Amino acid sequence: MNCVIALGFFDGIHIGHGALLRMARRRADELGCAACLLTFDAHPDTLVFGTKVPLINTPADRQAIAKEYYGIDRILTVHFDRAMMQMPWEDFVVQLQTYGAVHVVCGHDFRFGDHGLGNASRLKEKTAALRIGCDVVGEVKLDGVTVSSTYIRQLLQNGEIARANRYLGHPHRLTGTVTSGIRTAGFLLPPDILPPKFGVYATRVRIDHASYIAATNVGICLSGEGAKVESWLPDFNGDLQGREIRVEFYQRLRDAKEFSSTDALQAQIRQDAQRARAFFLQNP
Repeated sequence: MNCVIALGFFDGIHIGHGALLRMARRRADELGCAACLLTFDAHPDTLVFGTKVPLINTPADRQAIAKEYYGIDRILTVHFDRAMMQMPWEDFVVQLQTYGAVHVVCGHDFRFGDHGLGNASRLKEKTAALRIGCDVVGEVKLDGVTVSSTYIRQLLQNGEIARANRYLGHPHRLTGTVTSGIRTAGFLLPPDILPPKFGVYATRVRIDHASYIAATNVGICLSGEGAKVESWLPDFNGDLQGREIRVEFYQRLRDAKEFSSTDALQAQIRQDAQRARAFFLQNP
């Protein structure tokens, strides 16, 4: 199937990525074909530099955001291994033909192929020789800052969720399967997903097609392994055990803290929920 392919890793799907995806959607509409996103199943830096990069979103969330916000039709996930890392850049461009590419879109700083020798300029030259269209999207800035996944990770680690959302262009989201949940819905984050700074946030929890106001705590798992996302939903009654939920983060409410008793904890949870409700009343 012919398609227009947006190239990149797209962690977080921020407004810089959005510029590429909108261009891909536009070209696809002009050419009467599908708009596709090509990504990898692992961050390239894990092999290229031997550096583990904590991810903003799971692959499923990344795909959902691309489709919901930018109308992308298909996601092409390519296995990133040593063979892919060492592939000559020319071969990578030729391989795009096997995916049905009639047009590609990349960012100005896109690098690919062995030793990163492929760049936007070389991509444009090679695709022209193959009679494939190509658009190169320039740098996107907000408040004088270049929009990047690296910068957004820093914001999340600092708990600056409202600012992170501005650069993402949508509420930061984490999705998981509830492991404990009567009114409180908790799930463990995969080890490769970056948790926001530990503390409590005003959130909305999506369950199927319904949305509920919640106060969500991000903290260490009691077993000591990884992070846990636990939401208290004051307007929901029922057991969410085994259900998939999506938590959308809007505002940081407070830092994490310890409590001297269960009563003190429950009183704080009620106060957190009231503050979350007040936030959404002021920001409908």
